[in-house]
Amino acid sequence: MAKRLVILGGGESGVGTAILGKKKGYDVFVSDFGKIKDNYKEVLALNKLPWEEEQHTESLILNADVVMKSPGIPDKSPIVKKLMEKGVPVISEIEFAQQFIEVDTIGITGSNGKTTTTMLTHHLVKQGGLNFGLAGNIGKSFAWQIAENKHEGYVLELSSFQLDGIVDYRPHIAVITNISPDHLDRYEYKYENYIAAKFRITMNQTENDYLVYDADDEIISKWLGEHKIKAKKIPFSLTKELNEGIYLKNNTIISNITNEEFTMPINELSLEGKHNVKNAMAATAVAQLMRIRKDTIRESLSNFQGVEHRLEKVLKIQNVQYINDSKATNTNATFFALDSMAAPTVWIVGGVDKGNDYDELMPLVREKVKAIVALGVDNEKIKKAFESVVDVLVETTSMTEAVKIAQKLAEKGDTVLLSPACASFDLFENYEDRGKQFKNAVQNL
Repeated sequence: MAKRLVILGGGESGVGTAILGKKKGYDVFVSDFGKIKDNYKEVLALNKLPWEEEQHTESLILNADVVMKSPGIPDKSPIVKKLMEKGVPVISEIEFAQQFIEVDTIGITGSNGKTTTTMLTHHLVKQGGLNFGLAGNIGKSFAWQIAENKHEGYVLELSSFQLDGIVDYRPHIAVITNISPDHLDRYEYKYENYIAAKFRITMNQTENDYLVYDADDEIISKWLGEHKIKAKKIPFSLTKELNEGIYLKNNTIISNITNEEFTMPINELSLEGKHNVKNAMAATAVAQLMRIRKDTIRESLSNFQGVEHRLEKVLKIQNVQYINDSKATNTNATFFALDSMAAPTVWIVGGVDKGNDYDELMPLVREKVKAIVALGVDNEKIKKAFESVVDVLVETTSMTEAVKIAQKLAEKGDTVLLSPACASFDLFENYEDRGKQFKNAVQNL
């Protein structure tokens, strides 16, 4: 009898897993407690895969041999609890899919910078002539790409939720960009649980694998000091010279991790900002470990186009620069954004707060922000934090209105920055939808 694979969640990772599962001979069923988008329903129908939406039918789910849970579904959800009680393995798409490949993966995680680092790394390995897929938290699902079997390796962006659901997954090169409090609502508000989730990326690595990490990050250094890992450590740093690693000296990136020393002046990087120097260091480490030529690495770092919704310059109108940083869904990401502002800033902030502590932003807000537009259903916490710090704070629940207010508040030479520091689900479908609405509103000014 075929093994029964039940998939919770009919989104990108769910549908991809369903296609791979069917191809590998599983008896597949997809169940989504919400609505499944039409384009995914078409794919499911085309592949003759059974599905249900707006319910979880227990008789069709609890008989599973293995369950793939989409990253958006918390462990606390009733159906997941019942499966756990029955002892049914509940895994992530990454774990399910990895058993069907023999090729290497590069796994990248971190609270911030992981999308940019993942896309930059993928750009470097592709420019270096390697046919690697790009998947994980981004693009076409890992499982789907494995079902199509066109790649000689994969660069994966991995969230803590995806790492929660791994058992045997082992990246050949793992990257941890940084760790700061995020998604604590999913980790019983215990920071140490979230930190442990991130470090699952290295738990199955062997002496032949690598862990690339930010040596300036206190949380990472502390954890590595207290736990033994097998992988070879490759640190990068902006502040200290490393005997073996990647560091900054005289505004030049220097890497001595392989026999070939690599150097690149940071003013030649296509991305601006200190945090992007770190992202470039992480990507360079991977590219060198993958034996990509130095000239190719240098060229790729200088022509990389950046990520949509991440400090994306939209338009200049009446000498006011509008910047879309909708992808900043926590305070740490917004810290980087405010830190890189050179002009007085009208800051659009707000959404679903994930247990944010706004204290770390105070010095930057005092120094750079002239006015705040709070865009959210509930702005109380933001008001309480910043009312006394800025001269003007206006509340709204519409993006079009937020942009119009910002335009009124901005003068020539100012910047209007959308960097919400919060999730988007109170008013938008996701951060992409929020960013697109911002760009539309700016284009219609």
